[in-house]
Amino acid sequence: MSKLFIITGANGHLGNTIIRILKNQNHEVRALILPTDSKKMLESLNVKVYYGDIRKPATLEPLFDLSDTNYLMSDVNVIHAAGIVSISAKKHPILEAVNVLGTKNICDISLKYHVSRMIYVSSVHAIPELQNSETIKEIDFFDPNLVVGAYAKSKSMASQYVIDMMKKGLNAIIVHPSGIIGPNDYGHGHMTMMIEDYLNGFLTSRINGAYDFVDVRDVASGIIQTVTSGKVGSCYILSGHRIDLEVLFEQLRSLSGRKRKIHVLPMWFAKLTAPLAEIFYKLRKLPPIYTSYSLYTLESNSFFSYEKARVDLNYHPRSLDETLYDTVKWLVNQNRVRRYRILKFINQLKPMIKNKGNQ
Repeated sequence: MSKLFIITGANGHLGNTIIRILKNQNHEVRALILPTDSKKMLESLNVKVYYGDIRKPATLEPLFDLSDTNYLMSDVNVIHAAGIVSISAKKHPILEAVNVLGTKNICDISLKYHVSRMIYVSSVHAIPELQNSETIKEIDFFDPNLVVGAYAKSKSMASQYVIDMMKKGLNAIIVHPSGIIGPNDYGHGHMTMMIEDYLNGFLTSRINGAYDFVDVRDVASGIIQTVTSGKVGSCYILSGHRIDLEVLFEQLRSLSGRKRKIHVLPMWFAKLTAPLAEIFYKLRKLPPIYTSYSLYTLESNSFFSYEKARVDLNYHPRSLDETLYDTVKWLVNQNRVRRYRILKFINQLKPMIKNKGNQ
């Protein structure tokens, strides 16, 4: 049976991926974007676009107006995917305004209209890091003083507000994705930019470190699955696979057909030059690939467990090989990678990747 979904952050990497899956399932979607955003991509997905700002409650009211439909509020599900992902070490006023105040406004209006469910997209960064590579699992109380970085603190504060609103009757679920990568990133996210710059020859050096990366399509599917299978009041980690950057770049090298490996920078040198890297990307009007905070993250504990999501949501993230293959091919098809010989190599690798994924 068709349901009505309200998606905030609809133009974002995760938001537009959620919408693609929902439309394939024949659900009706209302997509919220900023007044300054383009609706071109969303119109191609056949969704109804609403302009508004999660920081301004009055602009959210039209999203919940069902007067011209046959839907009831019991048919409405809100997926709050809007937010600012920041790897900057510095706190910016807009970060808390969007990630915290914006989430409060979505919670308040969702409770006001008694929607069926509200799914809040938090982050694994909202969960305190554990020592000695201990596996990180879901928690039910969030304290910004226990996490590091302005972004993590904003997600922690917002997550706790959702928890508090649950006690007041909000039917909500919180999901915690790890590092999202994959195709359909029209907004130039950090990891997509790193892959793009490497393939175009701009990125000639890397550092050592590791993190957990997850395919955007798996996160989107997991979020949608919470609507029917998730337990109200629960939190779910939607992680993928922890991988060393050495392995990740070796896979990218295979996909690109490059023969030479890139240089490895000592961590001390990367930390020293991180401020310069931020300036370089600011001049390009693009998000930086690495900062002091992202370097900290690559050295932190990123052993996240998605066991709870596996049991409740039948969540099974695909292989990183498949994700990288699809990402590179998408970048080539979007003309964001100028090295067209890459397409030849990824087509040659396709059977190998599929066979590996079936093992």
